[in-house]
This record gives sequence, structure tokens and C-alpha cells, in this order.
Amino acid sequence: MKRGLLFIYSLGISFLAGGIGSIFTISQIENWYSALDKPIFTPPNWVFGPVWNILYLLMGIALYLVITSKKSKERSLGFKLFYFQLILNTLWSIIFFGLENTELALVVILVLWGAIFMTIKQFQIINRTAGNLLLPYIVWVTIATLLNLGIVILN
Repeated sequence: MKRGLLFIYSLGISFLAGGIGSIFTISQIENWYSALDKPIFTPPNWVFGPVWNILYLLMGIALYLVITSKKSKERSLGFKLFYFQLILNTLWSIIFFGLENTELALVVILVLWGAIFMTIKQFQIINRTAGNLLLPYIVWVTIATLLNLGIVILN
């Protein structure tokens, strides 16, 4: 039972971050965001939702694997890094879509990328699978960073 609750928590906290971010995102897709000039490699809007849902699922599973691993100094740092990057993830949506501040969002996403990288490295020390589950996330955030940069340049 305890493991089941930990699994639900791990998924829940990840999807909660996504849910908060989506509050600021969804209303802007058809309005402000659609009016922006975007790089030619920008995926269609319908791609973002399914990709982010998969990424939040993978984040939750990775967190669960770390939570259920033996307690250690590495695990404690892994938690701090994970929650830090999750906050930055949500903050980016608030700044980019909610505040319509693409320049500040670019700064945040660069810090987010570094935080994800450090989380991956730390999670791999604790549980290799947990770290590897975050690899698609950093790939997607790399693409998002390039999109954010392109939007800053084009607008």
C-alpha cells in the first residue's frame, strides 16, 4: 500500500506542475502565441499536449524510483534538484505564456535545462533507470529552448 501511495504522489506532483503551467498556457495558444512569428521547425500546437503528458509521466516514474531507493545523501540532493527543476518548469509557463515575457522565459529555460541536466546526473547515481527516464525531457526542453530563442529573435 505504501508503495502505491508513493507512486500516486510521484505522478501527482509531476502532473500538478504540468496542470499549473497549462492554466497559463491553454488560453494563450489561440491568442497571443498564435500571433507570434515562430521558427520554421516549430511543431504543430497539437503535439505539445501529448508530449508533455508523456514527459510528466516519465518524470513521475523517475521520482518514484528515487523515492523508493535506499536513503542516502545522493537521494536527498536528487530530491532537491528534481523539485527545483519542476518549479522552474512551471515558472517558465507562467512567464512565457502568462506574462508574455519571452526574454525572461529564455533565461528561465536555460536555468531549467541546467537543472534537468544536474537532476539526470544525480538520479543516475541513485537509480540509472530513473536518470535515463529524464533523457527525453532534456531533449524536449532543448527543442523548447531553441523555439524560445527563435521567438525572441523573430519578435
